[in-house]
Amino acid sequence: MLQIHTIPAFQDNYIWMLHQPGDARAIVVDPGDAAPVEKALERLGLTLAGILVTHQHPDHIGGIPTLLAQHTVPVYGPADIPVVDQPMKDGDTIRFPFGNVSVLAVPGHTLNHLAYFCSDGPQNEPALFCGDTLFAAGCGRLFEGTAEQMYQSLEQIKALPDNTQIYCAHEYTLANLRFALTVDPDNKLLQKRLQHCTGLRDQAIPTVPFSLQEDKQTNPFLRSDNPTICHAAAQRGASDTPVSVFAAIRSWKDSF
Repeated sequence: MLQIHTIPAFQDNYIWMLHQPGDARAIVVDPGDAAPVEKALERLGLTLAGILVTHQHPDHIGGIPTLLAQHTVPVYGPADIPVVDQPMKDGDTIRFPFGNVSVLAVPGHTLNHLAYFCSDGPQNEPALFCGDTLFAAGCGRLFEGTAEQMYQSLEQIKALPDNTQIYCAHEYTLANLRFALTVDPDNKLLQKRLQHCTGLRDQAIPTVPFSLQEDKQTNPFLRSDNPTICHAAAQRGASDTPVSVFAAIRSWKDSF
């Protein structure tokens, strides 16, 4: 059984720490800052055993050199990131004490972006660590990839089991939900989600992880074939293809 701990970092980042109860070996995902990771290891009585990297942005890898100075551990991730010594690609499997992790290539935010899928997570629900590809009610900006690449990456995630818990790397949920309601103002599930998440944030409780099923009902970037989303995108010059709809909504969000 996988146990996952939330480690807040910077203003709105989340670093994830994974381990099997009864086993002191821990894996961290996207440690942009070493200090909160070290504090969590000490607090939980765990030992760092490995690092997973989704992409190369500083808020995801900045803490790795400091961690490696104190811990001799493998770093799994895209092959073109200098701190990575275990290069991964789409379709690879990493074997950890808590179970196997499948590697998915999800380009769009960056060209080399990877995600990590555990089929047996907490409460036996699958878990996906997707960095900056999918957010609650949103998705990452297209810094390197194309709209078509990001659309295909999101479709790949969308095809995972509905009960998959999504562990993204940022607390962007409220801003994303407000934008989503601009695109899809009559969506009752979306209105309810904003109310619920606002309550969580008022108590400083993370809105992540979230279920893929809920996101498929409320995230406009996962609903490029929905008539309401298509109509909103058409007002901004989109054609009737899902990629064009996605591109229009993503461009709209960039200036929202």
